[in-house]
Amino acid sequence: MILELFLSACVLLGGFFAFIAGLGVLRLPDVLIRMHASTKAGTLASGLVMLAVAVVFSDPPTIALAVLIVVFLLLTAPVGAHMIGRAAFRSGVKLWDSTVVDPTASTKLGAHRNDD
Repeated sequence: MILELFLSACVLLGGFFAFIAGLGVLRLPDVLIRMHASTKAGTLASGLVMLAVAVVFSDPPTIALAVLIVVFLLLTAPVGAHMIGRAAFRSGVKLWDSTVVDPTASTKLGAHRNDD
């Protein structure tokens, strides 16, 4: 009974956070803010669903696969979001009026070089 409630809570919270991530991608005004919403909420949603999967199918290979998926998401989602944000900033995508930009950011990022 308690296990079923825990699993239901994990799946429902995962679905809720996935919904919030999708809503953030659709409704937020800026590419950087949309990227933030999709990365944070999407990773949390996937982690909660994988936790429920690991508990329901309690055999070691499935648990290992669920843990591997969560670790992969935790490692790749922030890196991907950073690269998307950096590419958007460097390509001059228009930002929201209230987005605060560091005035020295373009010099910190450096000019695009072709080191081939």
